[in-house]
Amino acid sequence: MGPFTYVVEQIDGDYAQLRRTDAPEEERKLVARALLPEEIAEGTKLRYEMFEYSVTD
Repeated sequence: MGPFTYVVEQIDGDYAQLRRTDAPEEERKLVARALLPEEIAEGTKLRYEMFEYSVTD
């Protein structure tokens, strides 16, 4: 499955809440920050593919 594009909605300590851009009505996805690129901030777009997140435009 995938690739999927997410937006970082909120950063809360060691976790980030992500929202899929193609399905905004779905529930936010809670992901450990250790699994995400170090340079993320709220509003950052991420691409998820092959169990890996990367920053995208």
